[in-house]
Amino acid sequence: MSWTQIFLLSLLTTLFMLTFSSVVESAAVRDDPKGPARQVFMPESDASNFFQRRSRRSVQYYELQAEQRVRLAANERRREYNEEQRNEYEDYVEEERDEVNERSRETNEQLREFHYDGLYPRYYWFH
Repeated sequence: MSWTQIFLLSLLTTLFMLTFSSVVESAAVRDDPKGPARQVFMPESDASNFFQRRSRRSVQYYELQAEQRVRLAANERRREYNEEQRNEYEDYVEEERDEVNERSRETNEQLREFHYDGLYPRYYWFH
């Protein structure tokens, strides 16, 4: 047997089984369902109306989306502003600290020069 004959034979067998099987009957949805099926399935017209109504978004939805985008943009600007202010303050504090350290270093150096009597080596306590 060639592969086309095998394929056709398997296709016909599958079609025959689906036609006469009870699985197909139990999977079909009746027009007037009773019992638990009524809770699961709804008529086609109601389903299409449901999806048509749900697909349209209300004006309030778009207004809420716009307000949310405005809030997010404002939060981002506020965050960037605060970060910029913090960086400027840190730079200012660093410069101020450097100036204070430089002034105290110069003052200490002047005091050492003033108190140096020539008997001891200079800056002995740093060696």
